[in-house]
Amino acid sequence: MPKGAQRRNARSFRVGKIARAPCARGWTSVSDFAHPTRLRLGRVMKPAPFGYLRPESVAEACEALARHGEEARILAGGQSLGAMLNMRLVRPALLVDINRLDTLSKIEVTNEAVITGAMVRQADALADARIRNNVPLLSMALPHVGHYQTRNRGTLGGSVAHADPSAEIPLVLATLGGEVELKSARRTRRVRAADFFRSALVTARAPEEVITALHWPAAGQRTRYAFEEFSVRGGDYAIVAVACALDEERRSVRLGFGGCGEAPQVVELGYGPEAIAQIAADAAGKIECRADLQASTAYRRNLAVVLARRVLTAASMRQAVSA
Repeated sequence: MPKGAQRRNARSFRVGKIARAPCARGWTSVSDFAHPTRLRLGRVMKPAPFGYLRPESVAEACEALARHGEEARILAGGQSLGAMLNMRLVRPALLVDINRLDTLSKIEVTNEAVITGAMVRQADALADARIRNNVPLLSMALPHVGHYQTRNRGTLGGSVAHADPSAEIPLVLATLGGEVELKSARRTRRVRAADFFRSALVTARAPEEVITALHWPAAGQRTRYAFEEFSVRGGDYAIVAVACALDEERRSVRLGFGGCGEAPQVVELGYGPEAIAQIAADAAGKIECRADLQASTAYRRNLAVVLARRVLTAASMRQAVSA
């Protein structure tokens, strides 16, 4: 291809413009447009053809989602969506890339909560002292999320939006009773995590909405936390994960179970240090456990009991969070 044509194609792929790969001329994906110096006639890319928009504001992103509805997908870290595109499990007409929206990468601490923008990278959250001090359960869970490389790209909001039933970040948000902030061209609303996660990969987010922030309740003065999971290999999705928030003042405990059912499941029970084994068994008995190629229903429930007992023991021995 002449260099002048390459430059023209490169210019057409600029911020704020929707670009579509010109399939009639031999390119089959907008992915080729991202690398104009490597354009080749007849080159076949893994994803199906799609349009691409890099909005300059949240409002512009919302307008695009309102216009395209279910035909649009939001690109954040891309750690799940990228694989689904390559396998053609999803075939969006438009990708809305929100990576340049710096307003979604902020972390704010209030008296009641820590508010993380949807585009806060998992690695940044893991290294942030504000999260470590105010949302320690999230800091405990993040090392289990994927791998070092994926955490550098993966985002907190992206994991919540994807809603894999074995994912650690949605589990922690549900265990703590957090909320998801959603924005569309018409309104802004907040949805409790318990209501947001409906089933595997299914959430309460409407097609025209974008997740803008996550609200994590600040740690209580006399609350202790622990997290444990079991997976076949480090970095794999958990077969079972358990998060624990033990409130000494109220003598109650919230146990969140991931990987067992189609969404995070949270059980709240009374707490006594002498009854840890019974509390673990009672909590695991109240949840749904599915069977798949990795584990049977009975295996998952037994593993849930074991991990619940471990996190209860660890939390009871851990120093309570101080104000």
